[in-house]
Amino acid sequence: MFELGYPWLALLLPLPLLFRQKSSAHGAALRHLALYRFSQQQQSQVQAPKDWSRWLRALCWSLLVLAATQPRWLGDTITLPQQGRDLMLAVDLSGSMDITDMQNQNQAINRLDAVKLVLNDFIQKRQGDRLGLILFGDAAYQQTPLTYDLTTVRTMLDESVRGLAGERTAIGEAIGLAVKRLNSYETSNKVLILLSDGANTAGVIQPLEALQLAKAAGVKIYTVGVGAEQMVQESIFGRQLVNPSQDLDEALLTQLASETGGRYFRARDLKELAGIYQLLDQLEPVERDQVSYRPQQSLLHYPLLAALLLMAVLALRQIQLRRQSDVA
Repeated sequence: MFELGYPWLALLLPLPLLFRQKSSAHGAALRHLALYRFSQQQQSQVQAPKDWSRWLRALCWSLLVLAATQPRWLGDTITLPQQGRDLMLAVDLSGSMDITDMQNQNQAINRLDAVKLVLNDFIQKRQGDRLGLILFGDAAYQQTPLTYDLTTVRTMLDESVRGLAGERTAIGEAIGLAVKRLNSYETSNKVLILLSDGANTAGVIQPLEALQLAKAAGVKIYTVGVGAEQMVQESIFGRQLVNPSQDLDEALLTQLASETGGRYFRARDLKELAGIYQLLDQLEPVERDQVSYRPQQSLLHYPLLAALLLMAVLALRQIQLRRQSDVA
């Protein structure tokens, strides 16, 4: 269905007529001057384009007014399920997330790309759930609040890059921020999914302090330790087998999960990382009021683009007429 966001702006359509009446006397003087300078034949050649350009100017103004009214297309009504979950995702963007110890279709990828790959599918399947996204490094930042707009959550996750929030890992601040945001919603189902590949090395809030806040707020934490346990590394001594996850604080991640009623996952590869699906699908959904909305698509760029093209045509025509006047 087509509608206008601000239909009252259509009252601006006759506005140019008011200015035209005020400038009629000045326009008459200019016409007499033109008759004096040009012959009857030259006048007939110039007058037609002027009449033509007058209609173009009117059309251009109409298109600009139409764009200002915010035309849009409304899609069919979409009703969301009455049951769902409130999930906050906290993703580590520290420097170690760039380690390429994960495999996808026999190709080595870094840890952040592996997390994105799995979480994209996870987010897409969360119909009826509200998701929020927190990114953390030296500090924690909320990218999206709890929302049904899963497309925006996926986009913000895809656009995140390693080091965006700093090179270190502020696990405590990520938990503290998640608890603060979840407390702003009335829900009996507060879940934080925290994915990290290291230990807490930054932030004002320590993880155990944040743990107490989570327990007091009734936030259940599911933690995921990301990173392989074996990796072949080239060095001056040749190829060596190393443990790229030696900095992973599994004891802390396990404690955060167990004391809040959650669970700790060890994701050494994509298969284990995807294992979080099975548990989250078993979470008890919360009852909600039915929510309906209509998708909107803005159409204002179409009349606006057409108006800009007409302005360009009028400007070119004006330049041509001035050149003809100078030659004459």
